[in-house]
Amino acid sequence: MIAAVAGAVGAAASGQAFDLSTYYPIFLYLGVCLLIPIAALIGSHLFSPRKDTPVKLMPYESGMDPIGDTRQRFDVKFYLIAILFLVFDVELLFLYPWAVIAYGPDADPSWRPIFGRIVFLEILVFLATLAVAYVYAWRKGVFQWR
Repeated sequence: MIAAVAGAVGAAASGQAFDLSTYYPIFLYLGVCLLIPIAALIGSHLFSPRKDTPVKLMPYESGMDPIGDTRQRFDVKFYLIAILFLVFDVELLFLYPWAVIAYGPDADPSWRPIFGRIVFLEILVFLATLAVAYVYAWRKGVFQWR
């Protein structure tokens, strides 16, 4: 680290100043990245055919008259399925890195004698908790679509 600081001080002392011209390609790329979406928006606004009809100006463009309140209540089933998906998705999120670190080809065997049993028991407790949650959801009828 001292050598890097000394090199930077030496470069500044030798006359190598900050040169903004080395960043011109980045600025050019940024300009192109901003110009293309702006040009696409302006071009689509100027050159696209536009026919406003009463059906297109309705709150819903499905061709049907909106009936009832727009804030309809959804059945709790949708939320339960979403929560179950998240629970089992999080399970994979925890199990995959553990399996790769513990049993992968590049796994470090030095941690196994110290932490191997503790981590394995924690994974078993985690899986048991998920199994209890799965059985509870099954008994409550979450998986039956009525």
